Amino acid sequence: MTRKILVTSALPYANGHIHIGHIVEYVQTDIWVRFQKLIGNECLFVCADDTHGTTIMLRAKAEGKTENEVIAAMDEAHRRDFAGFRVNFDHYGSTNCNENKLLCNEIWAAIRKAGLVEEKEIEQLYDEQAGTFLADRFVKGTCPKCGKAEQYGDNCEVCGAHYEPAELINPVSTITGSVPVVKTAKHLFVNIEAEHQFLDTWVHGGALQPEIENYLTGQFLGEPLHSWDVSRPAPYFGFEIPDAPGNYWYVWFDAPTGYLAALWEYCKKTGKDFDSWRRNPQVEMHHFIGKDITYFHTLFWPAMLKIAGFNLPKKVHIHGFLTVNGEKMSKRRGTFILASTYLKHLNPEYLRYYYASKLSSRVDDIDLNFAELEAKVNADLVGNVVNLASRTAKFAAKTGLAKTYPDDGGLFAQAAAAGDEIAEAYENGEYSKAVRLIMECGKRANKFVEDAAPWTLKDNPAKQDELRNICTVGLNLFCQIVVYLAPILPDLKTQSEELLNVKIDRWQQSKEHLSGTSVNQYKHLLTRVGADKMMQIIEESKEDKKENAVSVPADSANDSGEALTAEPLVGEKISIDDFTKIDLRIARIVEASEVKEAKKLLQLKLSLGGGEYRNVFAGIKAAYEPDKLIGRLVVCVANLQPRQMKFGTSEAMVVAAGSGGADVFLLAPDEGAKPGMRLH
Repeated sequence: MTRKILVTSALPYANGHIHIGHIVEYVQTDIWVRFQKLIGNECLFVCADDTHGTTIMLRAKAEGKTENEVIAAMDEAHRRDFAGFRVNFDHYGSTNCNENKLLCNEIWAAIRKAGLVEEKEIEQLYDEQAGTFLADRFVKGTCPKCGKAEQYGDNCEVCGAHYEPAELINPVSTITGSVPVVKTAKHLFVNIEAEHQFLDTWVHGGALQPEIENYLTGQFLGEPLHSWDVSRPAPYFGFEIPDAPGNYWYVWFDAPTGYLAALWEYCKKTGKDFDSWRRNPQVEMHHFIGKDITYFHTLFWPAMLKIAGFNLPKKVHIHGFLTVNGEKMSKRRGTFILASTYLKHLNPEYLRYYYASKLSSRVDDIDLNFAELEAKVNADLVGNVVNLASRTAKFAAKTGLAKTYPDDGGLFAQAAAAGDEIAEAYENGEYSKAVRLIMECGKRANKFVEDAAPWTLKDNPAKQDELRNICTVGLNLFCQIVVYLAPILPDLKTQSEELLNVKIDRWQQSKEHLSGTSVNQYKHLLTRVGADKMMQIIEESKEDKKENAVSVPADSANDSGEALTAEPLVGEKISIDDFTKIDLRIARIVEASEVKEAKKLLQLKLSLGGGEYRNVFAGIKAAYEPDKLIGRLVVCVANLQPRQMKFGTSEAMVVAAGSGGADVFLLAPDEGAKPGMRLH
């Protein structure tokens, strides 16, 4: 039976450009939607710019523009970046539209009718220099729950606690840097506690991941829910509340309604019935969001929908954050990368594939490791997938495909049978599993082509039927893989359609043979990634070093000398000739694993570049997890005499500081260093 599905991603805020951290979510959603369409479901993907709030108002004022001018410019940029990464919305709108205003009015009227609106005088932080009450995102301070500094005024990114801005310890305005004062203002609240039982049932009804259920139960549902503050006093850019002049809906009231407003606009544009989507229990609504906005999407939003009589979310797919090379994205390091910057240098499908290879149904953070991205693209996409077509299509362009599919020893049937498990992985958001299964199909197919060696038959007239059969099998196995990868790599799908003279638009095609057709001349589908491309992206993304330079006076560094006391300077001097005997080199860790029989050792494979490697046993097991070391640059002694150990031969030594055990710190070169460089 065909499913009817409405899918949304979180609405990007109209105050900033899209970066590669945002792209994780939109690619994750786009893959799921493309899969649903490929298997024949009616699936709509809608989104919109989140346009209201103090931020837009202040930015417009600073730039001498109207709010609508600011919104329009960012709308154009967002659409361009999403299109660049092949994120294909059925409709992309704005929360600043009449449909959204009407929906807010409708939901608000239902909440009023249910008797859930409360009016309170509250204390709110006010920036006297800016002349405005401070929205949550314009206040930073210390979390009142866990004591972590530099937290915003709505929730703590460390412990996940939710609080009011006035509850922050030592609050500071992010607009002017001044200490805000406390003023009283009238606010409207929704008594969310009245829906406690409903929310408890919904939270445990299968719409959420188990870890999210546990989080909501432990943090919120175990005690009475606080009433939700849904209004902001003027000045504020947004929709004025119709029965409370001078007050505006808080952005988290009208932002999620933007999902339905975008759907309404789509229905108007296409002639569909809006109510058959928003009030139809047969429609599945799926939200894809980051874990930082869990609170709003899993408590307030379901309550709003229930009170208004709209469909409830079937599933809220929540993902973690993105780190880059094991660390938080940094403008200084050049790892805070805008989508537009990436697109100048690299194929968007490389990042789509990398993210897919990392994403699962869990809420885990994922790491973008540049060395791993390079390795995955070159080995998986170029070496495993495209290699199949490049080694067979150039011959098939002359011979065509066999009229009857040849005997392949069961390879096609085996890959077709894997399609059910791959489809299940896509459905459940287990993209990394789907990728693994697809690559296994590719390895089997490549072995067939390698063993058959069609290039040895091309000049033998008596072997042309055999050549045609080999190419027919190879390209059929390639087409299967392209069908399976179509949700992740839409461009490769389009290129393959042109090559094979076939439209790839049904999952069932993975079980259907191509035979008796012509093949076009082969053109390069994907090319290898070089490390230089990633370095270009990093360099372009760095903040200006002069503007951000910081110096620490020698007398204020507060270096205790404790480490020097523990290990005094070596008294014996060495000559420069002695020093130059040590060949210190930059190396990249390309493999890392535990040595199970050893308490302290990890086994590392170091690349010095150019195919030169060193095997190293390093006593850093207590300080580092193997998977966190992959791709990291280190300093090694490259000319150390090899040492035979119980577990194998150690051919070099990584350089580290510290007293041992967990107190070990690998030395790392500054950005720009490359494997093989010598330290002088």
